Amino acid sequence: MMRAHSINLQQPHQRPAAARRPAAGRRARVPVPAPAAADSAGGLSYKAAGVDIDAGDELVRRIQKLNPSIGGFSGLVPFGDSYLVAGTDGVGTKLKLAFDMNKHDTVGIDLVAMSVNDIVTSGAQPLFFLDYYATGALDVDAAEQVIKGIVEGCRQSGCQLLGGETAEMPGFYQKGEYDLAGFAVGAVKQDRVITGKTIVAGDVVLATASSGVHSNGFSLVRKVLEVSGTSLHDPAPWANGRSFGLELLEPTIIYVKRVIALHEAVNLKGVVHITGGGMTENIPRVIPKGLGVNIDTKAWTLPPLFQWIQDQGRIADAEMRRTFNCGVGLVAVVGKADVEKALQADPELFVLGEVVEGSGVTYI
Repeated sequence: MMRAHSINLQQPHQRPAAARRPAAGRRARVPVPAPAAADSAGGLSYKAAGVDIDAGDELVRRIQKLNPSIGGFSGLVPFGDSYLVAGTDGVGTKLKLAFDMNKHDTVGIDLVAMSVNDIVTSGAQPLFFLDYYATGALDVDAAEQVIKGIVEGCRQSGCQLLGGETAEMPGFYQKGEYDLAGFAVGAVKQDRVITGKTIVAGDVVLATASSGVHSNGFSLVRKVLEVSGTSLHDPAPWANGRSFGLELLEPTIIYVKRVIALHEAVNLKGVVHITGGGMTENIPRVIPKGLGVNIDTKAWTLPPLFQWIQDQGRIADAEMRRTFNCGVGLVAVVGKADVEKALQADPELFVLGEVVEGSGVTYI
């Protein structure tokens, strides 16, 4: 139902086929059969836990052949002297934890964050947001909590929740479960759009911390919980009695206001939202061909939650860096001359590495 409000008891309105894809250039969450959760070395992996990043990448490549204009973290269309910038996403299997914890007031923040953090990588201020809430049988109390989170996410990002669609589809979802998707539109002046095209060797990569796992990698997280025999209600050793469930449900940070303010203070050459694919796959999406990035692994400390996930799952470093944000939620690229000014404008930033000739991401 469009929130406005009439309940659709059958199915939501069909959207155009071209829209049924990951957010522009985003990595897809593609479940695959997984008879085991271990990689060839005996540690857990995202693919063995049920998500094949390579399959998602292949789908994106095929979509780009059909529509070559797709790319980056969001889609842009000229509108007067500005660009309208749009992005769409969901929350993924983090919702399973919300069901198990019977806690629904934070996943709405995650939903907004996943879209607005994508569109702000272009320098766009989010203008409005729409949500899609689908369930087998409507639990009004749970739905209200979800939407409260969406309202809070919109408040944090400075955009308006215009409405949404509530689809009640008996027999399609398990009792007590629902799915979420969201869609954000923002705007940026054409002479202020962040494209990554001006990045050169010698530029500096700045980063800011995440609040936890955010909304990617939860299929692997749930597998780690399973094999370690850990309950969501068990206290996390590093969290002063706070449970694993609450630690894992910590909502995604919304970086919009910080990025907009930073872009006003300095010339941001590139901005990267660290989502599925981690730093390994997301950073190269804004770096021109012929260039790569060296990341200083001593620039930050792997947070205790990620250390626990890695230790309990015996997950290789490369797999961790390709699956999780590992404590880095957003990356920005600036010229050397702008580094000090950027750090003064946003003291939570730290120097993560530098742009070099080459390709890909190298951890040193």
